[in-house]
Amino acid sequence: MSTKKVDPRVEEAVDTLDLPSATRRRLLTGGGLVSASLAASALIAACGPDNGSQAGAAGVGDFPATPKWKFVFVNHVTTNPFFVPTQYGAADACALLGCDYQWTGSKTSVVGEMVNATNAAISAKADGIAVSVVDVNAFAGPVDKALDASIPVVSYNADGSAEDPGTNRLAYIGQDLFTSGVQLGERIAELVSEGDVVGFIATPGQLNIQPRIDGAKQAIDQAGKGITFDQVASGAELPQELSTIDAYAQGHPDLKGMFAVDAGSTEAVGKVMAKYKLKDKGVAAGGFDLVPGTLNAIEAGDLDFTIDQQPYLQGFLPVLSLYLYKLSGGLVAPPETNTGLLFVTKDNVKPYLTTKTRFEGSDTKQQLIKRSGPIAHG
Repeated sequence: MSTKKVDPRVEEAVDTLDLPSATRRRLLTGGGLVSASLAASALIAACGPDNGSQAGAAGVGDFPATPKWKFVFVNHVTTNPFFVPTQYGAADACALLGCDYQWTGSKTSVVGEMVNATNAAISAKADGIAVSVVDVNAFAGPVDKALDASIPVVSYNADGSAEDPGTNRLAYIGQDLFTSGVQLGERIAELVSEGDVVGFIATPGQLNIQPRIDGAKQAIDQAGKGITFDQVASGAELPQELSTIDAYAQGHPDLKGMFAVDAGSTEAVGKVMAKYKLKDKGVAAGGFDLVPGTLNAIEAGDLDFTIDQQPYLQGFLPVLSLYLYKLSGGLVAPPETNTGLLFVTKDNVKPYLTTKTRFEGSDTKQQLIKRSGPIAHG
């Protein structure tokens, strides 16, 4: 008879399981389980299907086994660096839940290409669709078609206009765009007392960014200062944005502020501010999103701020919502989700610069990011 003792971790774990008495007795007396590795093997065997447990047939976590569902993201600027962390978020959620995703749409905000991509996803019988609704009219038919085909649809990053979402999507996951624009305008009114201010927008009328500039205009008007606000189209591609903003700055030497409502234009504003040393001339500047060039410009003092909208969550949460909808047979409906608004300034930019992560798209590797110290609060 073996005199070896049972590893205490085995005994503790066995006591937490609802095992048949014979199985429990075999674990504790039959094998002399003296190591943690043997303990793990024995527990897995004890919980196998021929021991009355469902664990052998389970899916992820405690969920039941499911097909490998495929969710399709339809995007308006598929190669824009802003959406790198969005794709990481979708990939991480899929890895966690045992599903797949496809990233498709248009490189240059061509709505027709996005509609075609949505229809292709429907024809391919996607298990769920996340679409950036950048046009208030174009996506109504395709979304209804998907829903009629029993394909759940959520919007992300853009959701039509402030008054009309433009589709019957189940939920929107992203920043409240008009409100973020209002806060942008309020910050502009704090930084500029009077004079000419420009607001750059990559694609005017596109509803992932137009609500921001509309909100900024409203807030500036309500501030009652002598600020003249000019909206300027900068273009959907990064080289075009930079050349447009550079030319505008050269042609308007009396500017008091340069701001932008999209990631590419904001980064370009930072570069132009540095090139012509406009901060030394009293020009205020800021915009949206956390691409590395923008963060470096804040650290250098060329940009006063940028606004974070959590792009990682705009990939992760749609996958989670669509998965739960499928898993629950539609009983767990996707919730409306505001991914938030945070002003990043020179006072709080350092962690973004010193920590390279998937969450901001500045690194590819998975890692545990530790923090210390009090959490900022009101």
